[in-house]
Amino acid sequence: MKRTLLTGNAAAAWGMRLAGVDYLPAFPITPQTEIIETVARWIDTGEIDCRMVTLESEHSMITAAGAAAATGVRVFSATSSQGLLYGMEMLYTVAGWRAPFVLVNVSRGLSSPITLEPDHNDIFAARDSGFLQIHCATCQEVLDSIILAYRLAEDERVRLPVIVNLDGFYLSFTREPVEIPKSETVARFLPPFDPGNVRFRASEPVSQAVAVLGGGPYSYFRYQAHLAAMNATSVFEEIGKEFEEFFGRGYGSLETYRSDDAELVFVMLGSFATKAKDAVDRLRAAGQAVGLVRPRLLRPFPADAFRQALAGKKGVAVIDQNLSAGSGGILHRELTAALYGQPETPPVLASFIGGLGGRNIGPEDFFGIAAETSQAIAAGKTPPPRLLFSEGELKDVRQLQAIAGISPEKPGRDA
Repeated sequence: MKRTLLTGNAAAAWGMRLAGVDYLPAFPITPQTEIIETVARWIDTGEIDCRMVTLESEHSMITAAGAAAATGVRVFSATSSQGLLYGMEMLYTVAGWRAPFVLVNVSRGLSSPITLEPDHNDIFAARDSGFLQIHCATCQEVLDSIILAYRLAEDERVRLPVIVNLDGFYLSFTREPVEIPKSETVARFLPPFDPGNVRFRASEPVSQAVAVLGGGPYSYFRYQAHLAAMNATSVFEEIGKEFEEFFGRGYGSLETYRSDDAELVFVMLGSFATKAKDAVDRLRAAGQAVGLVRPRLLRPFPADAFRQALAGKKGVAVIDQNLSAGSGGILHRELTAALYGQPETPPVLASFIGGLGGRNIGPEDFFGIAAETSQAIAAGKTPPPRLLFSEGELKDVRQLQAIAGISPEKPGRDA
């Protein structure tokens, strides 16, 4: 292995390169474009043998990716934000085809307003499409997760496409030390794709997942895909342990940090969880029993692992970098559903929403979350959901409202 400084985007390109990808349909979008540019340079210099085609949209790109995977070749692509939503129809379609390939999404907040910085509404919008989802917190995880994703997608017990998600700018353009495995070792861990019965041959025309079905057969096929996704939970744990044997880094569906003896646990995903680790260390130094649980898998949702990791805790603070309008934080809702009615469920499951549009979640935010959750534990009552927002930020909003002629009491009325 060699160790070098890579951005998250470059790490994604290296993951694709080491996986021995045959075909790359592409469409550029910020902040993902560096992935495609890096791969294109390698193709031009003859460093990798891969066919790259630039399509006219993300919709066409995902269509081409699914179609190529259905012929039995190894396929990779990447997108971000509005691009992921542009191809949303085809996410559902190619997952229904059971075409295994890897799609990287570089999370960026959705308009409007327009922002170039990250949150997770784009990737959460795809959670019911049939794609599996792996979420990364570091550049090393980006590279490793792409290799893992191909093993997961191509496993005969799964055969579903996988999205590997990383945060835009905070991770995509941040350089971190990354160990690049030897290609020979990766080839032993990730052998060539054996498509089995997933194939298309002109000499043997077979309709593959394109029949028009009534409700009964349709229900059966949809549920089969669900069961395959559920299989991915144990398969991911299995290949994560095997990955550790090859490369020295193990991956499970959850990352736990100082949570075994914790009374209060932060739950969040993505690169901002590294900030939570720092906050945990500072709170521990101050004598507070705090830990962190971070899901790597979002689909399938690791419900059993969460139940085990959070059993007996006094309180949990879920920090969502997304907002489902009219409902709240999505991860908080999903975790509530997984824990409800289970033995040893934490009595306090608090919801905090932050990091929208790349808004920083700093140490003071984590300290405030810990203090508020601790007060809720003492009172025996879960607090209402809260947006992480400071007085200084509120002043900035008021100034913008004044410039736009918007009344603070009636937002938008005079716009």
